[in-house]
Amino acid sequence: MTEKAIFAGGCFWCMEESFRKIDGVIDVKCGYTGGKVKNPSYEEVKSGKTGHYEAILVKYDEKKINYKNLLIEFLSNIDPTDDSGQFIDKGSQYRSAIFYSNEDQKKIAEKLLKKLSDSQIFNKEIVVKLIPEKKFYEAEKYHQEYFRTCSLNYRFYKNSSGRVEFTNKFRSKIRKILGEEDE
Repeated sequence: MTEKAIFAGGCFWCMEESFRKIDGVIDVKCGYTGGKVKNPSYEEVKSGKTGHYEAILVKYDEKKINYKNLLIEFLSNIDPTDDSGQFIDKGSQYRSAIFYSNEDQKKIAEKLLKKLSDSQIFNKEIVVKLIPEKKFYEAEKYHQEYFRTCSLNYRFYKNSSGRVEFTNKFRSKIRKILGEEDE
């Protein structure tokens, strides 16, 4: 059965690349969610005035990958302590959030966020927002699969953003604390 998950983790290009590599993920779309402006453009969202987050919509086969492991992937790709954005991208549109679509997703997310907070590996507060699902608007076509279509520009951006260095430092620790598993 196909399910969906929505995550905001700063630059949606970086998030999309990570999730496309996961067995069981059927599709990933870059887009915007959480705000009040209908059909926002990238320029509008980038201004920080729409209330929208840059986000990804992940469609996945729950027989191959579960929501918990998707959350672990998400939390392994962000700085969960930065409330001003993610890495080089600052502003409300780049903050991290989990948009849950049902109570089961909410409970799993609450449990993992608490576990991450209790671990104190960051010595800072975990500030990832937990928000009920809002309408998701797909980003413009040129943003979809940007990591493939503009790979040189993308690699330069990602490597200079601070994301790679941070996630290399914390990825395995986060995965160990949160207990990645096949359920």
